[in-house]
Amino acid sequence: MKKILALTTVALSLGALVFIVEAAPQPPASGATAPLTIDQLIDIRHPSNPVWSPDGRHVAFVSERAGIANIFVADIAGASASSGARAVTRFADGQGAGFFWSADGQRLYFPRQGDLWQVALNGGEPSAVWSTPQVESGITQSPDASRVAFVRSASAAATAAAPARSGRGGAGAGGDLMVRTLADGKESVVVRGDGRAIGGVSWSPDGQSIVFGDGARTIRHEQTPAYSGSKIIYTISENVPGDTFVVPVAGGTPVSLGNGGGFGARRWIDATHFLVDRTSPDFKRRTTAVVSTKGGEPAPIHEETSEKFWSITGDAGPQPSPDGRWIAFLSDRDGWDHIFVMPAAGGAAVQITKGRFEVRAPQWSPDSTRIAFDANEPDHYGDRHLYVATLGADPARATIAAVTSGRGTDTAPQWSPDSTRLVFQHTDPHNSADLWLADAKAAAKPARLSDSMPAAMDRSAFVEPESVSYAGPDGQKVPAWLFVPKGLDRSKKHPAIVWIHGDGVNQGYDGWHVQRNYAVYYSFHQYLLQKGYVVIMPDYRGSIGYGKAWREGVYMDVGGKDAKDAWMVTNYLKTLPYVDMDRVGVWGLSYGGFFTLIAVTDQPRLFRAAVDVAGVADYAMYYDDPYHGGWTASRIGTPDQHPDVYANASPVSHVDRLERPLLILHGTSDVNVPYLHSVRLIDELLKKGKGDLVSFMTYPGEFHYFTREHVLRDAWHRVEDFFNANLKGSTVTSH
Repeated sequence: MKKILALTTVALSLGALVFIVEAAPQPPASGATAPLTIDQLIDIRHPSNPVWSPDGRHVAFVSERAGIANIFVADIAGASASSGARAVTRFADGQGAGFFWSADGQRLYFPRQGDLWQVALNGGEPSAVWSTPQVESGITQSPDASRVAFVRSASAAATAAAPARSGRGGAGAGGDLMVRTLADGKESVVVRGDGRAIGGVSWSPDGQSIVFGDGARTIRHEQTPAYSGSKIIYTISENVPGDTFVVPVAGGTPVSLGNGGGFGARRWIDATHFLVDRTSPDFKRRTTAVVSTKGGEPAPIHEETSEKFWSITGDAGPQPSPDGRWIAFLSDRDGWDHIFVMPAAGGAAVQITKGRFEVRAPQWSPDSTRIAFDANEPDHYGDRHLYVATLGADPARATIAAVTSGRGTDTAPQWSPDSTRLVFQHTDPHNSADLWLADAKAAAKPARLSDSMPAAMDRSAFVEPESVSYAGPDGQKVPAWLFVPKGLDRSKKHPAIVWIHGDGVNQGYDGWHVQRNYAVYYSFHQYLLQKGYVVIMPDYRGSIGYGKAWREGVYMDVGGKDAKDAWMVTNYLKTLPYVDMDRVGVWGLSYGGFFTLIAVTDQPRLFRAAVDVAGVADYAMYYDDPYHGGWTASRIGTPDQHPDVYANASPVSHVDRLERPLLILHGTSDVNVPYLHSVRLIDELLKKGKGDLVSFMTYPGEFHYFTREHVLRDAWHRVEDFFNANLKGSTVTSH
């Protein structure tokens, strides 16, 4: 196996750059004066998945409101602060991503309810390209945009219950592998199903071959406690990968490429070779290999190892340049996430960026001469901006220029087809996520493509976060974001709320969160600020943005110092004379819910009230889940190996210590943290005589991140009422 050495002689520090554009987008002027409402929070949209049209004149994207998404299109020529984006689908049940452009850029195709649909840009209602009794899944466009490949189910039995299907590369349910010409509707069978479970369809760059997966399956395991009885069954799923095959588009015998189900995303180098990434079961080794469609074993070309665990988040996989000469990848070998480039044929890697910041999502320009990426600001890690590294013919002589600057977060750049412009996502203290357009070279002010906030919102009333820090349990500095209501009378004492972000490997930003899942919580905190609450959010160890050592600080200590980092943010609140420390609440989602449960059992009189949203109740349960077992073991081993660590990571074992009111919210369809965690938590609380302190709301059919309108409306009102009763009420329900 070839080991690639890092070269740092040409590494470039972002901190030394001169910015080449004007300040980042500013909030539009607002004439509204009405206070923020929960209904307005629900009306905030979230755009994602921008895709350029082939002629570069339009950008299509998905815009979601309260779990209902539809496809929008922005005219690049009309981009301005007023936003010219318009909806081209308006389905009441929503339409997800997976759309693609026609070759002439005049229409969009998208999968819907097991068929392929289309909508023209010049007007008209969406219509079906075809409608069959069977379900077609994994609909994938050919490189020349003239054909689509898909899997047609063997029977029509599943059609009635078929959900809206996503497009590119979606896993299929089995059936025949088909190809259809879009112009005339002619179809051909490439591979007969004959019991195959075909999915993961992708075209070779020359359009002559199709690579697909076969044999992937899901095994359902029952995890039902005896006290649930015989009518309610709780299950967890184990996903078993299959093999990968290649077949000529004209038909023939599929050739096995090996255990491709474990390959992950395929990134093509040329017509017969693609890159794959594999992470070892213990998360300590990440290998990049080249797979040939002519067969043979994958050829490793790069490997990253870690003494603890692989901790880079997001799309850190290898990115081949469009011309097939180079491979870009992320490595944290120097303690921070940086871009490296190596020859596709193999050889030494050159480090392109260097410094105390984290790089994400490198994207090659279509002409293969540049890489666009986003990176956070040294010593101000909640701001992220876009940069372009120009490699030319030699990565060792790369130069870097900034594309955006100012306050806020710019992420996920996508190149225009002519390699001159970038569409990206921007957030800041006055703007939730929207799509913006920037020139990749010229010093021009970015232009807004979408405007996702309701017009009635008074953006000037939003509270800007302040970056603060405090000492953790071992003296290490813990960063946090403080929000103080505008016009607060600081001569008096006011209630405060500690928000603990989820995911573990996530962070707070200088303004709206870039992910929809956490942006809704940022929005709700702006609502609470207008109700007079001080809000603070810690970036405990394990959070991204602060380097590898901070991310890996949870190793063999989940629920230990990281959880103390979270609740010790109250030590900072104690320094604020306007905060009433007898009226401080705490809440969090997922990993944040887990820390909330630890806080109220480890420090039972520190917080007046707590809200747990879908929190982990016991990491031994999480380890037993095949979907999460490897992730858990990589951080804290197994329960047999480290029973002391698992004891710390089991708040359900300590609920006898609870002394203050606790509200628990959980959706029944949660797969990130199964609903059973809250069921077991409630059962244990009742057994310990804590039923008078606990409120519980079940949301039928809701997933981990609350999305649907009726759920959001109930949850936000319920949380507000709970905090009002316990932090503002004349009588407080506590012992």
